[in-house]
Amino acid sequence: MLRTALFNILLNLTAVCTLILTPAAAADRPNIIFILADDLGWTDLGCQGSQYYQTPAIDRLAAQGLRFTQGYTCGPNCQPTRAALMSGQYGPRTGVYTVGNIERFNWQTRPLKPVENVVALPLQLRTVANVLQDAGYDTAMFGKWHLGQNGDHHPAKRGFAEALVTMGQHWNFKLDPPVDYPADQYLADFLTDRAVEFIGRRRDRPFFLYLPHFGVHSPHEAKPELIERFKSLKTVGGHNNPIYAAMIASVDESVGRILAALDQQGLAENTLVIFSSDNGGVGGYVREGTKSSGDITDNAPLRSGKGCLYEGGVRVPWIARWPGRIPPGVTETPIISVDLLPTLAELAQAKLPENQPLDGVSQVACLTSGGTQSQSRDLFWHFPGYLGAGPGQWRTLPAGAVRSGNWKLLEFFEDKRLELYDLTKDPSQTNNVAAAYPAETKALHRKLIAWRTQVSARLPEPNPNIQPAEASEPGKAGKKNGQGKAKTKNRTQAATDE
Repeated sequence: MLRTALFNILLNLTAVCTLILTPAAAADRPNIIFILADDLGWTDLGCQGSQYYQTPAIDRLAAQGLRFTQGYTCGPNCQPTRAALMSGQYGPRTGVYTVGNIERFNWQTRPLKPVENVVALPLQLRTVANVLQDAGYDTAMFGKWHLGQNGDHHPAKRGFAEALVTMGQHWNFKLDPPVDYPADQYLADFLTDRAVEFIGRRRDRPFFLYLPHFGVHSPHEAKPELIERFKSLKTVGGHNNPIYAAMIASVDESVGRILAALDQQGLAENTLVIFSSDNGGVGGYVREGTKSSGDITDNAPLRSGKGCLYEGGVRVPWIARWPGRIPPGVTETPIISVDLLPTLAELAQAKLPENQPLDGVSQVACLTSGGTQSQSRDLFWHFPGYLGAGPGQWRTLPAGAVRSGNWKLLEFFEDKRLELYDLTKDPSQTNNVAAAYPAETKALHRKLIAWRTQVSARLPEPNPNIQPAEASEPGKAGKKNGQGKAKTKNRTQAATDE
């Protein structure tokens, strides 16, 4: 009897220890909410310097959390960033470096043929949702996926137990799978309703909620009452469009409702909330000479905007709040899309995916130290294609880039041109100092070449049959993803496609 009793005691102790040590039962694993805006520029928030756009909820999130002034996306437009966020891999590994196929723009008039683009995240790749779901997290995604949604590519098959996909319109939107919703409901409000409802149902186990808004992407449509509010305000610089300002306000309202739901459920103290954007704002083109008109916002002091590897195209807001665990503050530590998966995996005490090289690093130490602890590493970009900006105009030509410390080097593949900028002294990238610093230029170019070899990055090939530019209209985007004729009021012309 004594021997049996001792055995039962040991068995119970083992069970208790297992419960304490098993990651799925760890009490300090946070809930995780990742809110991603679409096309929101680096300066499009009050906390990032805007004096026209109003973002009180996001500003409050920044004041209570850690704001990264050197936050980056892995691509200059939508799809490559989302692929990097989900997979932890740079574009050369996933094959996703732009939106759609290479025929979207008339590359036939240019000296190079772009590398074929992968339009859906390869199925062999594990997503951050797979990783967290395997660790015992409830997972949900409501919004823009843009990584393929047919069959097994749908997020419901990529680690999200609940998934609603939508993009293209802010009113009268379509959902996959179909769901009924009130007539004339604004998309940002609908997605937030679903997110708040999910939070209310997930109180007993950790959850991962991914809320990728379609706002503030074109077509530029907003709620009339919000547009009226901004019509009466004084505009400042390139921040002057009341419809766009109203769209930002709706995303901000969404963040405020999410934070309020966490407070109401008593979940705020154990929930990490991250806010970011998928690429730079749609602006800076007129100043750059790319377009004669059409800027919807301005990324100044950063150069250019969405679709470019200059800072205005790839530097975006990054904000993280976890009360009591992330000290409030501001950090200049660089963070980039591929860091999301390893960071969340460490916080969730989850296993990293096997046979899937990760290009990012965990930022947990940086977050929990308030930005004082960080890893020194280089950041890379690879864009072996073209993005048009209208007939005869281009947002970017095939290019690559590396950031190392304060230096950023860009290489343009058509003419092998190298541009070097000191981002500390010249954040606007107005002074190419490649000729003045030949040693630094050569060293960074070697790093970029070595990285391309490491990740098996493909380069565009020569185009032997260059067509005259007047034979077609370079840069004319097709009427897809909601870029066709608007059926609703309060819309401005889209400045650019994806």
